[in-house]
Order: sequence, then structure tokens, then C-alpha cells
Amino acid sequence: MTTDHSQPDHPPGGATLALLDSIQVVIPVRDEEHTLAHVIDQLQGQGLRRIRVVDNGSSDRSAAIARRLGAEVLSEPRPGYGRACWRGCSNLDPAVRWLLFCDGDGGDPLEQLPRFLEVLGDHDLLLGDRTATAAGRAALTPLQRWGNRLATGLIALGWGFRYRDLGPLRLVRRAAFEAMGMRDRGYGWTLEMQVRAIELGLRIREIPVAHRPRLGGDSKISGRWGASVRAGSVILTTLGRLWLRQWRG
Repeated sequence: MTTDHSQPDHPPGGATLALLDSIQVVIPVRDEEHTLAHVIDQLQGQGLRRIRVVDNGSSDRSAAIARRLGAEVLSEPRPGYGRACWRGCSNLDPAVRWLLFCDGDGGDPLEQLPRFLEVLGDHDLLLGDRTATAAGRAALTPLQRWGNRLATGLIALGWGFRYRDLGPLRLVRRAAFEAMGMRDRGYGWTLEMQVRAIELGLRIREIPVAHRPRLGGDSKISGRWGASVRAGSVILTTLGRLWLRQWRG
């Protein structure tokens, strides 16, 4: 298991069509009509064609925009970030070997995906580390930074592995994902994935990314005290449940 916070020395070479075709993109969205076209356009500009948008109860034109741009649209009306991600991982094509998760708000620096593709053959879980760049740190609210420190610190205490971030941009090997047996269907999804990666002894790498504020629309958590407090409770509850599962064997 490794973690790498260094910047690559040289720009990555072009990814092969076969590699790109083995990646299934999953984008959970709720009311992201102002930013989703930009996200899909960026992904397609990187040569990715397997793009799934999971509509998690939108009341706007998110689904229609995604279909117009050629993305596959799945519906998951029951609220829950993890539930939407899980729906996006259903009925995968046998050719899919990797799952790429990103947000639909335009904050993820998808133009930096070649950094992930350059090293994915030697890893099982690649994570975007927003805290490793000045732009990424500046884009995080004080509440997000606090939540990151809390979660990564508790993971280090409970599992002996230090992450730096809990961001949404992540690329996971399909076989590794299936071995994780993900159970969380809410905002504990990303947290559970990172803990399960440690427990399974996966090869992990965090890659510095210059995250930015959402390009439009309203955040469901950041900047909202009530939602942020609930997210903090989710962190503690999820980690407690995972620790008990580990303790019980």
C-alpha cells in the first residue's frame, strides 16, 4: 500500500483507446443543470465515452442535458449520495475495469485526469488530493477543512493509515470495488471506500489536484451549517460502524 503526494515530473502521454473504454464514469447529480454540461464536455474531451449520470431526484433539467450530450442517464429518486453512486455501478459492461467517480458541480479538475491514467496500472485506488495544492486548499471552506482533518485523523487512529483528503474525485479498480462490499448509501460512501481500501490492503495513491469552487448552483453541504453538522455526525457514525465491524472480525 502506498500513498504519493508528489507532483509528476513530466506531463503524461496519451491514454490508449482500450484503456479509456475500460473506464466507467459515474456522476451522481441533483439539480446541476448549470454545470453538468461543462463536466460532461470535459470528460468527453479526455476521450471518455462511458459516462453515466445518476439523477438523484433533480427538479431541474439535469437529466435532459445529460441525455442531449450523449451520457447514459439512470434514475435513483431515493436521496443519498452513496445510493446514487451505487446505482451508477449497477449492470456494468463486462469490458469495464475501472470506475471513475466525480461530482457534477464543475469543481473537480477533470483536465488533470491524465495524471491518474498515467499511474493507474500500478494502483487499485487513486484519489484526488485537494489539500496538496494552494488552489485546492483555497477552494475548501473552513467546515470542509475541519471535516477532512477529523475524518483523516480518525482513520489514522483506527486503521494506521494517513490520508490527506476525502474528496469526490476517485478512480477505483472494478475488482477492488466489488471486493469492498460497500454498504453505505449516504454521505459516508467516500469514507467507507477509503477505510475498506486499507482493510483490503489495496494499493492507494493520492494525487494532488487543483480543486476549485463549484461553477454554479447551490451546494448541498458546504457553506450550510446545519448540513455540515449532519455531515460531521455522518463521519463519526460511519467510522464507528466500520470500527465495530473491524473489531468483531
